[in-house]
Amino acid sequence: MSVNNDGPRAGTGRVPDSPVKVTAAPPRPARIEPVPLTTLVARADARLIADDRGVRGAAADVAVTGATLRAQQVLPGDLFAALPGARAHGADFAADAIASGAAAVLTDEAGAHRPALADAGIPVLVHPDPRGVLGAVAAWIYGEPSLELSVLGVTGTSGKTTTAYLIESGLRAAGRTTGLIGTVETRIAGERLASAFTTPEAPDLQALLAVMVEQGVTHVPMEVSSHALALGRANGTRFAVGAFTNLSQDHLDFHRDMEEYFAAKSLLFDGRSTTEVVVIDGAWGQALVTEHTVTVSTEPGTSATWTASDFAITGTGEQSFVLHGPGGLAIPSTLPLPGAFNIANATLAAAILDTAGVSGQEIADGLASVEVPGRMERVYLGQQFTAVVDYAHKPAAVAQALDALRARADGRVITVLGCGGDRDTGKRPLMGEAAAKRSDFLIVTDDNPRSEDPALIRAAMLAGARSAGGQAAEIAEIADRREAIAHAIELALPGDVVLIAGKGHETGQDFGGVVHPFSDRDELEAAIRHRLGAHA
Repeated sequence: MSVNNDGPRAGTGRVPDSPVKVTAAPPRPARIEPVPLTTLVARADARLIADDRGVRGAAADVAVTGATLRAQQVLPGDLFAALPGARAHGADFAADAIASGAAAVLTDEAGAHRPALADAGIPVLVHPDPRGVLGAVAAWIYGEPSLELSVLGVTGTSGKTTTAYLIESGLRAAGRTTGLIGTVETRIAGERLASAFTTPEAPDLQALLAVMVEQGVTHVPMEVSSHALALGRANGTRFAVGAFTNLSQDHLDFHRDMEEYFAAKSLLFDGRSTTEVVVIDGAWGQALVTEHTVTVSTEPGTSATWTASDFAITGTGEQSFVLHGPGGLAIPSTLPLPGAFNIANATLAAAILDTAGVSGQEIADGLASVEVPGRMERVYLGQQFTAVVDYAHKPAAVAQALDALRARADGRVITVLGCGGDRDTGKRPLMGEAAAKRSDFLIVTDDNPRSEDPALIRAAMLAGARSAGGQAAEIAEIADRREAIAHAIELALPGDVVLIAGKGHETGQDFGGVVHPFSDRDELEAAIRHRLGAHA
């Protein structure tokens, strides 16, 4: 990640705080049994280029003790995966990997003929689809750790993070030693690590699972993104459960259309999951159902393996409901998270926990005690209005969050929302429209512009917001996100609800590839403290 101090691109206000750079390498297990290179060649059905290039020592004597696709993170004994990319080929960085002690290189035919590998001096494994086979190869190197864990995979457009946290909370209530892999963070037996991707790259994932085995972890709730499935990051992982939440428009900068997006999600259900658990409250989920699927629904009158009923809001603001499972199981439950969509997430989590042998009481205890960073997260410092941070960054998620908050608002709904750059451009007007229809006051601001002009991103959102019609919100444009949050708090009256949407748990803001420190929660707290102090 480059670092410069040229400030934000055109169309923004304040220059963000000083940039930060993250360089930490993913964790690896302390003990690795070396794997003969010839074993990897045979199992991957790869072609070995070795002795005919004057490789030092016979390939049969080479042992591999790790794997990575980043040349700067190679350790002695590693297999370096030199993969083709959109802008460069990993083989062009092979010299750095070899200098760091790489034992062998996995690449394709094009990579094998790049200058950096022409005289590599180490064995080269050639495969027509090195990315596709890398997950299985990394799993073999690290001892196939997913076979020693119960990996509980959750895919879908919305709800993956919340569902993973709900599962983990239920497992902890049952006394299990848990891991967690997802958008917000990675956890290993209670230790927190930052997450670079929703689902790590294949070698990093297998090494992480191996570390979890070493640390005595038994169960791992894991978010599985469509990118991870399409790019093979989850290959080599055996899932005890594969679960599906829902599907709505997102990531159409990566997938050609919704059908391709769904096809990527469906890869979790292509035989790599022992048990499949699916929310069937939409056509996409229904398309995944087989005779062996555990089904979940919160829609009235829908027949499913797991359902919920008797919805209410308690005097302290939690949702209460009854979960219904197989064999007449009924679990009275409470949930500190608002919104009908979170009851769907909780019901899905309960179904998954049941397959893991968690009791009804332990499920209820886990749901009641869950905490999910940046997902409908309330910030309360004594103010007379409700303030919430949420990660909603797609049209359906914005609509769901605002519908849930509208149901709790005694006064107005005030929303602060931006859209990220270098991502699906088609959702920007849709997000603006969804927010304008459900808010009384909408402030359009910057999110993570990345390489784009943020003014153009805001313009697309504003066009959608202004198309919402006569019942739409009063709309303002404030480029600086800190100022936008502060303005929303100054507008708030007793009984109002303020939603800061789009970034959730994130602690940085990306301008031109430079990430500057920024937390919606921190800024919201600061604005509320200032408001309370100014009005004291």
